[in-house]
Amino acid sequence: MVMEVNQPAASLRDATRRHFFKQAGFGIGALALAGLIDEQLFANPAPKAKNIIYLFMAGAPSQLDLFDHKPKLAQYDGQDIPQEFIKGERFAFIKGTPKLLGSPFGFKRRGESGQEISDLLPHLARHADEIAIIRSMRTTQFNHAPAQVFMNTGHQIVGRPSLGSWLSYGLGSENQDLPGFVVLLSGENQPDGGKSCWGSGFLPTLHQGVEFRSKGDPVLFVSNPDGVDGELRRETLDTLRDLNQMRYQKIIDPEIKTRIAAYEMAYRMQTSVPELTDIASESAQTHARYGTRLNPNRERPSFANNCLLARRMVERGVRFVQLYHWGWDTHGNSVNTDIVGRLPRLCRETDRAVSALLTDLKERGLLDSTLVVWGGEFGRTPVNEARNGSKLLGRDHHPRAFTMWAAGGGIKPGVTVGATDELGYNVVEDAVDVHDLHATILHLMGVDHTKLTYKFQGRDFRLTDVHGNVVRKLLA
Repeated sequence: MVMEVNQPAASLRDATRRHFFKQAGFGIGALALAGLIDEQLFANPAPKAKNIIYLFMAGAPSQLDLFDHKPKLAQYDGQDIPQEFIKGERFAFIKGTPKLLGSPFGFKRRGESGQEISDLLPHLARHADEIAIIRSMRTTQFNHAPAQVFMNTGHQIVGRPSLGSWLSYGLGSENQDLPGFVVLLSGENQPDGGKSCWGSGFLPTLHQGVEFRSKGDPVLFVSNPDGVDGELRRETLDTLRDLNQMRYQKIIDPEIKTRIAAYEMAYRMQTSVPELTDIASESAQTHARYGTRLNPNRERPSFANNCLLARRMVERGVRFVQLYHWGWDTHGNSVNTDIVGRLPRLCRETDRAVSALLTDLKERGLLDSTLVVWGGEFGRTPVNEARNGSKLLGRDHHPRAFTMWAAGGGIKPGVTVGATDELGYNVVEDAVDVHDLHATILHLMGVDHTKLTYKFQGRDFRLTDVHGNVVRKLLA
């Protein structure tokens, strides 16, 4: 039945839960403080984490060259992979019977925990006793765009809300002057999955990720245009608010409330964003630690700058900060994608800053309440791709097994969860699916993933759909 817009307002309110939640202004969290939300939404009386910094390595880092040491690969390097591994397998680019590829890089056991970490990550290696390495990740997708969308939204097709949007919707923001979900980009390109990776899907658009830029204004259209001062901007917004409110009272469209809130947030951000992004105010020691650049506008976006900004954001109460660094797609089909050259360069671009971020958070007493997650959309094969007869070293896409790590915010430090077979082809212990990862992240934020739902097109949706189990071995 199609509802007419002149139906009683109460009937329209009953028709959509969106109206109810938008009245909260800053999400379910604000209502929870007033005792108006079912306490069963929250998995724990006291969440382990309040904020998340998600370091998304777009393009899929090679776990076999960074975290999952396989001596057997080195022993049998250059030999055909046994057919039982690849019978019926579907690869993105590999043809025929590929040859095993041992890592050209060394590994060492690090810290008291003895975590095996590649020589390519000397700075992160110092944090071996603080991070939990998940060697048993797996996904259902083996092409970049759908895999990135799946990793961020729990579904491979665009249109679902992202992890950050679900958290914004469920917990709101701690800072009324900044978005609850911020996205920072670096690398040579944007993620293959595009803005769908941080979109709000069918949730109110207030909860989508806000992209901060490294050139020009940090956020588009926040600055006043030429000829408009602060007083005129305020008068304009007041008039728009009144007009939107009149329209809302007539048709009870919850997106109108979202629009009003977005205008007001943008106005407050005119003051809060310049102060937030002024990293020049940081000490020389901090800049040296991260390897930041004070004039990034002249070059491509800096991952190190974004890591420092992420720390400043969680200090100010931004709930979810997601950094994307593109370029980890090491196929070996050209000099630019050869593992021997490209992978060390990418590690140099990121390793120091990631280590600095963990150190900085710990020194400031923020690591215990900030969950840091690192990883890509899938893994790389234990065989050489050798596309079109290439003599360079490269690995194809591999959804069956890959590695991620997490630290802080309720994570058990210094542990390794899961294992792969002796070639690193399949998970053989404690498999962790994408939905399991999402369920665990929500759990650490104090939310039961089965209770955080949103009614759309006649059914309740959730980030984990009908899947997902909390990975207890990751919990402190």
